Amino acid sequence: MFEALTLIAQISDLHIKANGRLSYKKVDTQAALLRVIETLNHLTPRPDKVVITGDLVDFGTAEEYQTLRAALRRLQLPFMLMPGNHDDRQQLRAAFPDHHYLQHGETLNWQARVKGVQLLALDSSVPQQPWGYVDEAQLDWLDDQLSREPQLPTLVMLHHPPFVSGIGHMDKQPLRNPEALANIISRHPQVERVLSGHLHRSVQARFAGTLACVAPGVSHQVAFDLSENGPANFVLEPPGFLLHRWHPQQGMTTHQCAIGDYPGPWPFYDANGLID
Repeated sequence: MFEALTLIAQISDLHIKANGRLSYKKVDTQAALLRVIETLNHLTPRPDKVVITGDLVDFGTAEEYQTLRAALRRLQLPFMLMPGNHDDRQQLRAAFPDHHYLQHGETLNWQARVKGVQLLALDSSVPQQPWGYVDEAQLDWLDDQLSREPQLPTLVMLHHPPFVSGIGHMDKQPLRNPEALANIISRHPQVERVLSGHLHRSVQARFAGTLACVAPGVSHQVAFDLSENGPANFVLEPPGFLLHRWHPQQGMTTHQCAIGDYPGPWPFYDANGLID
């Protein structure tokens, strides 16, 4: 059974800073990344791939990317990178020259196959802007990739979620053309998920006939506030990641996993049955 499994771990919004600086003068983002790496390294069964869906660093500097690279050396799993609105494409490429999929074209789109699952990454970042966009050439590329293997279960990934979350200040920096993306996705029923980050919360929505999933932040979480004009605040709720499990007979299941040390685990049963 386990030979048929494909496990894809998704982490997002690392916001790594250089020289030990704290994000917003409170968040040790490097320590947060090391905690998630430790968790991923001890997962059983082991993920086949880790995808990092953007905002890898905070200001897109060479020093931040070198700090990121040093931390990721501890990750004992293969990983692939995507940019978010806090990233700089050229600095990212320069810091990871061995990641050949990052070295082609202006935008950082890529395709990979991991056992029984296809990964398609779209670069929704727009230089110097918090909002996202995918242009016509990217959409044509996506349509072409999906048309090549219509039976292959696929995860489409981009940093900016293609839906309104209800968190007002985050919805002011959206993906600006979700309808164009939906037009492509809706024609390809093999798309099992559309995966994003950006919101720093785990959020799901129906989108273009499939399920759009946003990973929680590794660094910090955006405060939960659905009032129309809620303030732009963050909280140090437990960080987390998503684990996408594909099985040919059972389909795709997505688990949200918390990062941290918590009491347990304890058994439900002992030699006498249910513990009560």
